[in-house]
Amino acid sequence: MKKIFYSLILLFSAFTASADEGMWTLYNLPEGAFRQMQAEGFALPQSKLYSDSDAICRSVVNFGGFCSGVVASPNGLIFTNHHCGFEAIRSHSTVEHDYMLNGFCAKSYEEELPNENLFVSFMVSQKDITPVLDSLGFYVLSLQEQEEMINGLEDVENRVVKKHDETLRAEIKPFFEGNKYFLTVYRDYQDVRLVFTIPKSMGKFGGETDNWMWPRQTCDYSVFRVYVDPETGGPAPYSEKNVPMHPKTWAKVSLDGYKEGDFAMTMGYPGSTERYLSSFGIQEMRDCEHEPRIKVRGLRQEVMLRHMRADEAVRIKYDSKYAQSSNYWKNAIGMNKCIDSIGIVRMKEAMEEKIQAYQDSTGYLKGKLDFLSLIDLYTKRAAIAKPLTFFMEAFRRGSEVTSRALSINRLQVQGPKDNPKKRYIEFADNSETWDEATEKEILVALLQNYRTWVEAEWIPDFYNTIDTKFKGDFQAYVDHIFAKSLIMKNDTKIFFNKKSVQKDLGMQMGYDLIKLISNIREQYTAISEKIELQERYLCAAKVRMEEDMPHYSDANFTMRLSYGQIGGYSIGGYDSGYYTTAESMVAKMKLGDEKTAPEGKYNFEYFAEPVMQELLSAKDFGRYADKNTGKLQLCFLTNNDITGGNSGSPMFNGKGELIGLAFDGNWDSLSGDIFFDTKLARCIGVDMRYVIYMMDKWGKADRLVKEILEK
Repeated sequence: MKKIFYSLILLFSAFTASADEGMWTLYNLPEGAFRQMQAEGFALPQSKLYSDSDAICRSVVNFGGFCSGVVASPNGLIFTNHHCGFEAIRSHSTVEHDYMLNGFCAKSYEEELPNENLFVSFMVSQKDITPVLDSLGFYVLSLQEQEEMINGLEDVENRVVKKHDETLRAEIKPFFEGNKYFLTVYRDYQDVRLVFTIPKSMGKFGGETDNWMWPRQTCDYSVFRVYVDPETGGPAPYSEKNVPMHPKTWAKVSLDGYKEGDFAMTMGYPGSTERYLSSFGIQEMRDCEHEPRIKVRGLRQEVMLRHMRADEAVRIKYDSKYAQSSNYWKNAIGMNKCIDSIGIVRMKEAMEEKIQAYQDSTGYLKGKLDFLSLIDLYTKRAAIAKPLTFFMEAFRRGSEVTSRALSINRLQVQGPKDNPKKRYIEFADNSETWDEATEKEILVALLQNYRTWVEAEWIPDFYNTIDTKFKGDFQAYVDHIFAKSLIMKNDTKIFFNKKSVQKDLGMQMGYDLIKLISNIREQYTAISEKIELQERYLCAAKVRMEEDMPHYSDANFTMRLSYGQIGGYSIGGYDSGYYTTAESMVAKMKLGDEKTAPEGKYNFEYFAEPVMQELLSAKDFGRYADKNTGKLQLCFLTNNDITGGNSGSPMFNGKGELIGLAFDGNWDSLSGDIFFDTKLARCIGVDMRYVIYMMDKWGKADRLVKEILEK
């Protein structure tokens, strides 16, 4: 296995890098990649990317463990996407003070809103620890033993860094399918407050109609602030005494704009890609993950949306849930379309034929990488993978009832340990997050849908109760659960040994679901461990075979850099252009008004308040107008490499100045997680001039604009 690591090291020593594809780690950015960045217009020394105390990466954050963001002021203001701040905004919203619908602007520090469980993390350092693992015999261990060793080493590293600084956290993650491991040290800040958000009509303009599409006009941003301990200046839990963070460095916002061909760079935390995945894995992804997800989420979303549109209180409760669900529902649809239209499975098969020929000629990983075994393993797992996805979508992520039922064995057991009869669990009151009528309809629809698509061996036992006690009436069964089951009673003690609890149909649902998912996972895991090892070997063989070519590891929610140029794309005679303007948004807004929309063209997702139409119809946008076009440019395209998790990633020009925030990819390249199409793949960003314009003219946020733009 040592040869794998040596080949990777050689790989990073010299090459001519692609200008667009690539999610590069910063601490070991190849010299060839940096030379290419310089050739395309990056004007700073390489040390300004990672090494220096004021390096660009020092301003980039992991936002909440699911998005990216950037510090953009000397007082700790954080920019991220509106959809990244969605849940924080929703949690502060009520019918009386609906910040989701109407927006929010804190006029002082005192008005900035704290957010429970929200954090941001700054990367402090990163290094390759593969040689250490290799010296410990890591790669001769079983996968379970390897996991145990990594967990142990991570614990050790955490003790080491915390001895030096209590605010630090160490994390070890696999790269190159586990052929390498990197240690990353972070500093987490727990007091993060909401400062500004645009109304939903702008922050989510176009809704699902425009999601993953181009052209875009969405004003997808929100603003938070990091607070710190007043004495140490370091991280601290929320306290009224905390003060705004004063970072050593922050991203400087540029209002100078850009033109086609200009250098552009994103830096953030891409979540997950699988570009080394085998053809068999891609087929499983298409048929056993995406297809079931499409079938379940579309149904659930239809119910949610109908209830949300009928009741403002329900909309507030479900806005975030709907957005989270629909995003990767549409992604799954688009990715399956691309897999088939591009012919990705066949492309992967051709690569695997080359790798097999290379193995035959060199003997590399002979006896380890086994293509026949890989085919057999995926064939066996497919029969389990599809019902697993249906289960997760219908039950784990489906409704409040099934979510509670599945958690009965994970809730903290309370009461005296020496008296089992008085031991109990209870559900906290979270009624502000769901609506009974909505949940009932969702659960009925999902229960029926699950039976339609899943074979009998994967149907949980409580379906027998529905058939016998309720004569197959799903609605009657669901009504009974809500009316009678203890799992739907908040702050109610549930004593396991009571006969009433044992007969409780909600508890029985929980037992049956837990039993079934344990069975599915046991079978799935046994096969998956063998597949994981084969996929690791496959990646190693590809890298070794192409050791004179550039390679980067799949995304794993660690900081990555991507670089390229600003510019559009062409497909089927269509020229995308590379930016949108205020006029194009006003035209769409007219489709969101039933009075102005042409017959059959009305779309509520293009609605915007009259004041927004007025602001975007201005004759003069002042300092926010582009110097070349004279227009307010809203969103723009680059060929930077992004995926989920990159949402909120800062987009920099060649001077390291902030020109935008990445928020989406384009429909024509939704296969990007498994195959990067250099001709079509584009990153969509919201222009910082648009961002600041809305803060200034709509939000009247003079103090914030001054804080951001003051040199």
